[in-house]
Amino acid sequence: MGSREGGWIGLVVMLVGLVIVAFLAKEALKQYGVLPGKPPIAEKAATPGERARAAGAMGVDALDLDSSAPQAPSGALDRARGVEDMLQRQADERAKRMDGVK
Repeated sequence: MGSREGGWIGLVVMLVGLVIVAFLAKEALKQYGVLPGKPPIAEKAATPGERARAAGAMGVDALDLDSSAPQAPSGALDRARGVEDMLQRQADERAKRMDGVK
């Protein structure tokens, strides 16, 4: 009877693994802004040096330089449309350059 239970145990292990992967994927998609929900808010340190040494501090994100700069689009669709517009402009510029080559 022990060999027959091996299949059930394997199935349960696979389901537990699938639940863990689904949970991690949900959290990652929330952080990327694809799913609605607030990403975890990191606490800000008191000085720029402490912010740079804080866990997860990377590049200019660690420095709070100027909050008056325009914000990047927050929605995934807005970002995708921005990329699409940029690629269209580049294609138009490339087509203009190619027209004069012949």
